[in-house]
Amino acid sequence: MDVNEKYFSNITSRERAIFEGAITMGALFHQFVGTPVNKDSKESLENAIKESLELQPAIEKVDAKIDLDRLNDTLSDFEYTSLSGDMLDIRIHTKVDNVKAIIRIEFIEELNYPLMYVEDIEEL
Repeated sequence: MDVNEKYFSNITSRERAIFEGAITMGALFHQFVGTPVNKDSKESLENAIKESLELQPAIEKVDAKIDLDRLNDTLSDFEYTSLSGDMLDIRIHTKVDNVKAIIRIEFIEELNYPLMYVEDIEEL
């Protein structure tokens, strides 16, 4: 019996595609929020986020962007700040069997909140 049959037989491929993206998004948030960052380290932190999350099961691709304007607005006198959820614009692309999902976090102005949500899901 393979892992998929043993542990995921009680959910659909659609549910698992969302599950894998969502738990990866939660890991991202709790692992990286609070990380010291500045203009010079922004790109390397985006790459670290991308490369580490792409190791997770069912993750095909990660698009990781840190909002430079929000980062600049919070720089301290020491020229760095702590990464916060409102700086993140991340898309996690998952694929399970014939289902692809995109799980996203982005700052939503009207909510004044970094919202995590299912941006897209499709069956191939």
